[in-house]
Amino acid sequence: MNKAEILYEDNHLIAINKPAGYLVQGDETGDETLVEILKDYIKHEYNKPGNVFLGPNHRLDRPVSGVLIFSKTSKALPRMNKLFQNRLVKKKYYAIVEGVPVEMSGTLTHYIAKNRKKNISFITKKGSFQSKRAYLEYRVEKVINNKSLVEINPITGRSHQIRVQLASMNTPIVGDVKYNANSKMPDMSIALHCASIIFTHPVKKEEITIEAPVPHLPVWKNFF
Repeated sequence: MNKAEILYEDNHLIAINKPAGYLVQGDETGDETLVEILKDYIKHEYNKPGNVFLGPNHRLDRPVSGVLIFSKTSKALPRMNKLFQNRLVKKKYYAIVEGVPVEMSGTLTHYIAKNRKKNISFITKKGSFQSKRAYLEYRVEKVINNKSLVEINPITGRSHQIRVQLASMNTPIVGDVKYNANSKMPDMSIALHCASIIFTHPVKKEEITIEAPVPHLPVWKNFF
């Protein structure tokens, strides 16, 4: 783990600026995960004997970058998980999308289901099998060469929610060919980045703001 990617750390929590391409937890690929990488970092950084405790509090898809928080203690993990479940964590994402939304700001509400075999989410009807309500707020910040920088505040946290909801406006995220984007990113990432997370510390009870700079890629540099 590159120390420069660590955004925040105390006895209970560690937050990193997740690089695109890394898995948070294991899947069928068997590739090394961020849980394993961070456990190894903690073990060697603090000379910890035996097994290291570490639990992810939320997820970022493999091709997505940005703020990612893990709990380092069994005391913090359920408390942080409860904050996320109760929507007491404020998250801000940036996305660069193809085209320009018809409305420059607004809310998107859909019912989303997931095809786990294909690892893809899709919009469906209320009451459909395994459908869940997905809700986000967005605002277009800038438009350059028919691409838009969009700030997103997701209220719910459904699988692939931001990706499928932005694509529903015919403005898929740059690089997200899974959701009908025409352009690919050079590192196979998608232009979706968790820029900041604000929450009340589960143990210290103080407000914590964690921010992550966007990736050093030309598509991001055009807007920042």
